[in-house]
Amino acid sequence: MSPAAATAPPRLAKRYAEEIAPALMRTFKHSNRLAVPRITKIVVNMGCGEAAHDAKVLEEVQRDLALITGQRPLVTRAKKAVSNFKITEGNPVGCKVTLRKQRMYEFLDRLVHVVLPRVRDFRGLSATGFDQGGNYSFGIQDQTIFPELGLDDIHHTLGMDITMVTTAASTAEAKALLAAFDMPFEKS
Repeated sequence: MSPAAATAPPRLAKRYAEEIAPALMRTFKHSNRLAVPRITKIVVNMGCGEAAHDAKVLEEVQRDLALITGQRPLVTRAKKAVSNFKITEGNPVGCKVTLRKQRMYEFLDRLVHVVLPRVRDFRGLSATGFDQGGNYSFGIQDQTIFPELGLDDIHHTLGMDITMVTTAASTAEAKALLAAFDMPFEKS
């Protein structure tokens, strides 16, 4: 890889700066460029309750999440003991990755243009996943839709939760921001 290619900004970061931000400024009548909503981070979380009893599950989840995101995941541990699930405080129960800047835009690009079209019978993402702070969360039921993973290496099918944290002041601004990034929301 050439040095110029390594420092080139991701496609979606360039598109945000040149097209999306000016369009959102006009749409929501922001006078200051810093008031325009933007994505600050993407958090990818995979829960695996079986990891408390089988270390191989946790290793597999860590490997899969690292391949999907390009970053080493953090192991999350149980805060409370839950006797019904035979989990004690401090047991590993999942992994998470927080993506920012270039990796965030590269992951978003792959998610929107490669991964979500591979979902079987996909009709779009629900528009009800927004919270009051303008953040959007949704779940994926199967990690095998990511092309980075080899199907032969997957022994446990697990889902994941993806949260996009934005600086949007309202749900309408957040939805307009994500729609500008080509997020496929379901038709109402």
